Amino acid sequence: MGFKCGIVGLPNVGKSTLFNALVSTARAEAANFPFTTIEPNQGRVAVPDPRLRRIAAMVRPADTVPTRLDFVDIAGLVEGASRGEGLGNKFLGHIREVDAVIHVLRCFEDDQVAHVTGAVDPVNDAGIVETELMIADLESLERRAETLTRKARSGDQEGAAEAALVERLRDDLAAGRPAGEPGEGEQEPFKALRLLTAKPVLYVCNVDEDAAATGGELAARVQDMAAGKGAGCVIVSARIEAELAELDDAAERAQFQEALGLADSGLDRVIAAGYRALDLITFFTYNPKEAHAWTVERGATAPEAAGVVHSDFERGFIAAETVSYEDFEALGGETGAREAGKMRSEGRDYVVRDGDIMRFRFNV
Repeated sequence: MGFKCGIVGLPNVGKSTLFNALVSTARAEAANFPFTTIEPNQGRVAVPDPRLRRIAAMVRPADTVPTRLDFVDIAGLVEGASRGEGLGNKFLGHIREVDAVIHVLRCFEDDQVAHVTGAVDPVNDAGIVETELMIADLESLERRAETLTRKARSGDQEGAAEAALVERLRDDLAAGRPAGEPGEGEQEPFKALRLLTAKPVLYVCNVDEDAAATGGELAARVQDMAAGKGAGCVIVSARIEAELAELDDAAERAQFQEALGLADSGLDRVIAAGYRALDLITFFTYNPKEAHAWTVERGATAPEAAGVVHSDFERGFIAAETVSYEDFEALGGETGAREAGKMRSEGRDYVVRDGDIMRFRFNV
């Protein structure tokens, strides 16, 4: 099960620099002109989780395996992308393939780095990209509406229900609002529409080195905007993170961060915030070979979690021995959790909780 976060934004805002730092590679060329990234680059990064480190320290397996997210570096959008400007429709298609949008906004002044609109205004930049996504969605719904209207007129009840959903979403977009939420029973047809504006968004403020710890005025404006939309917002200096990514020694990285007044890694915050934007949770397994973190969507059942580990586990699921991370850690591991009665046997209807440590029993 893979989850993709697409890194988007106008040209020259720092997308490729951020991506390079995230995956510690120079595959995506960062250059001072539009459309540097012609094809989307993709990298898989570990999701930082101190709980996995603590579990590994307690059970001492041979290996430790974190859960991961995929990040896709998508070339810069420009005004008119929905009409094919720049490399518009191709890029919009790449965005359609991801699960969440990491929207990088330039929050720094630099005369040496051209801005596509001629002025640094991150809130306006966000509006340009979001407008292009709304226009693309509106055009997609217009095309879908014709087919659904014919189905509805023929007496197709499912087609009529989908036509009503499309009509409501068209009204939202025509009024300048992103696509609304699906109603009861509309989740599947809504998902099938693959709307760009329905994807969760995380705003990343790319600031200069001097503002890496505090953000600055431009980033504050983005934070206010994100709060109004109910979206997440992270402040990073992509240039600093790129320099940190080049340091192999953890102590040296920590010393560099401390000198800059940074309490933690901006990249770790981006990854964690992207994980939250996707509404994902983590469960853990362990054995003598490895302690492993796994990802499922919130609301997943125990058999679904078992299937993430191995398809045979889901097919032959019997039960899941489960203990919360908090109890496992507080009671000194499995033996203490069993003695305290905190190890539970959960069945098919159990909904996995973030931090569950699970051992699956199955028969195939």
